[in-house]
Formats: sequence, C-alpha cells, structure tokens
Amino acid sequence: MNKNSFKQYINRKRVEELLADLVHIYSPFFHEDEVMEYTYNWFRKKELPVEFHQFHEDKITGFRGTNIIGKLQGHDEGPTVLLNGHLDTVEICEGWTKEPLGAEIIGNKMYGLGTLDMKGGCTAIMLAVEAFAKTVDRFNGEVLYTLVCDEEGPFGLGTDALILDGIIDNADVAVVPEPSSSFAGIEFPCLCLGARGGWKYTVEFKGKSAHGANPEKGINAISEASKVLLELEKTELISHDKLGKGSICVIEFTGGGAPLSVPDKASFSVFRHVTIGENRTDLRKEVEEAIRRANIKGSATIKFRESPHPDNAGFQPYVVSESNPYTKAIKESILSAAGTEPNIGYFSSVGDFNYLGSRAKLPTYVFGPKGDNYHSADEYVDLDTVVKTAEVIYDFLKRVLT
Repeated sequence: MNKNSFKQYINRKRVEELLADLVHIYSPFFHEDEVMEYTYNWFRKKELPVEFHQFHEDKITGFRGTNIIGKLQGHDEGPTVLLNGHLDTVEICEGWTKEPLGAEIIGNKMYGLGTLDMKGGCTAIMLAVEAFAKTVDRFNGEVLYTLVCDEEGPFGLGTDALILDGIIDNADVAVVPEPSSSFAGIEFPCLCLGARGGWKYTVEFKGKSAHGANPEKGINAISEASKVLLELEKTELISHDKLGKGSICVIEFTGGGAPLSVPDKASFSVFRHVTIGENRTDLRKEVEEAIRRANIKGSATIKFRESPHPDNAGFQPYVVSESNPYTKAIKESILSAAGTEPNIGYFSSVGDFNYLGSRAKLPTYVFGPKGDNYHSADEYVDLDTVVKTAEVIYDFLKRVLT
C-alpha cells in the first residue's frame, strides 16, 4: 500500500472541480464528442490507461459513437471488476430556475443537467480509479472502466457496443453508480440488486372514414384506440418478490383524418416495464386480450419497435442474489465507507445495467449518489454522497482485488 492517502484523491473539493467541468459540457445523447475528449484528456493527464472505443450503428440511427475505456492490470490473475457509467444526458428542458450548465453550488447541492444522472456517478468512477492506481502498490486481477455514450438514447448503444465488440467479455462483476437512492425512493446509501426491464410497442388502428355529420356510417379509429387503451390499463400484472409488478405507460397517442370526417387512423405507443417472468410474447398476448375485450369494429396491429439487433430491442430484468460473494463484499464496502448498512432496493426503470445484468450475465450492482429532479428542471446532486460513492467504489476495488 502506498503511503499516500486515498483522501487526497477523493474529497469534496476534487468532486466539485471535476463534476463542474463535466456539467459545463453540454452532452445530450448522440452529441457526446466534447465530453469524451475532455474525459480522455483527464485520464491522460493523470497518467492512467485510456483509449477511445469507437463504433458505428448503421441500421437504424446511423450513429457513430465514442466510448472511453481503460484498464488497470494487476500483478497476477484475479477477477475483473467493471465500472460503467454514461456521460450523456437528456436535452435541456423547460422550467429551469438555475443555469442548466452552470454547476451552481448551494450548500451541499450542485445544480445542473446531468449532475445526478449521471455525471456525479462518472465523477465517482474517475476519482476512485485514480485513487486506486496511485495508492495501491500490488493487486490481482483487473479494473476495467468504461464511460459510455448514448445511455439516454433509444438503444443504449454505448454499452451495447462494449458487449458486441467483446470489450467486457472477461468481466466478473459490474458496478454502475446510477442514482440508486433517487430511483428506488430509498434513503442513501441504497444498493440496488436488480432492475425491472422493458419494451416499447405501438398499436395501430384502422377504422372507416365517413362525414362527421354521419359518424354512425364510419368506424372512429380514435374511439377504437381509446377503448383498447382503457381495457389494456385494466390488465392484471404479475408480481415478483424482489422487483414487484411491471407497469403500462402510454407515451404517445395520435389519430385523425380529413377535416369534418370520422378519423380512420389512430395509434398509441406504450413503454411496458416488465418484471421477471414476463417477455414479449406475454406483452403481445395482453394487448390482444385487451383488443378482444374492447370488441372493436376496425382492425388493430401490434408492432414492437425496430432495433439494430434482437438483443437491444428491449431490456431484460435481472436480480442479483444476496448470497453472491460480491454482494457481501459491496455491502461491507458501503458499511466501511458510508458508516452504515446499505438500504437494499431494486431499480424501477431500465438502463445499461440491464444489458450487463442480463445479456452479459454479470452480477451488476447499482449504487450511486443521492439527489433529485433527474430528467427535469433544476436537477441536482448531493455532493457529499458523490464523495461517499467514490469511496465505496475505491473500497470495493481494494476488497476484491487485494
């Protein structure tokens, strides 16, 4: 162990400085080049291994993406710990009372787009990696760190590319510092041992046009869609003992026709969160059953979203066992660094961790800082919990690899 204390690398001042730099760079998904360049140069200046990982999704989006990856190589064989975070954000929305890219600090809170989701978590990864590299003389195994693009986009293409290109093939365990406490609605420190999954689908309706003065001569596609939607929302959903029930959320509704005419076309789109035990076949059946109960006169067609490949068409749910040795290790790290036992929860929505926990089949732990207003105005993160998140990651690396 190097005589230098990890606290010279992980502290409030350094969190404020690095996180502010990241927040100042506007990086909505599909537009991350500047933040990737900054992050690459940050690792280079710290004399830490780093490289660009570039990919091209040419079927749906045409997106040419860039991830940042690096690896600390141990002295002997041992496990590979994957640290994964995303540097992209959603776009700036209406309603901000603070400067969205200002990184303004009031008390323990830093306000800004991405402070919580999830540049705070990426800051924790970066400082924990630096601290580990500078203070641990010998260790076994590897630390693989990946800071990716397009988590907020439609297909999670950054982490998807890591899997497709074999970057994480040798990983044994993953830590993703998404804002677990905020999403689970549980007090920090919150350790999420799994997450619900989800798919997007659209139901398209065809009716029959007629003059609006004689609607009985037509088939109103909007009315038909509304009837099916009301029946769909009555669906009894199964429950999992850890993840609970899924959910049905209508995210789009369209319809219409010629002026003063019965609309002959309509559609609605749903994001369907699922729990373990549900798959696309089940979702199709529940829509078909809602259509049957609605007793519509027109026709209805169910379409799942087109995707670059079958494995990123949706997000599979997953759960990590509490008896897993890595679960014990990260719980001990949280107790050591945060001074209290973690509150166990499960992530209510989807993210790159679903790909890691299901497709890559890694025990994947979601543990990150506390804050509020993610994906909305005046997003903020509690800075002290960013510090604690970095300390937990640092302790976990030591606990597993030394």
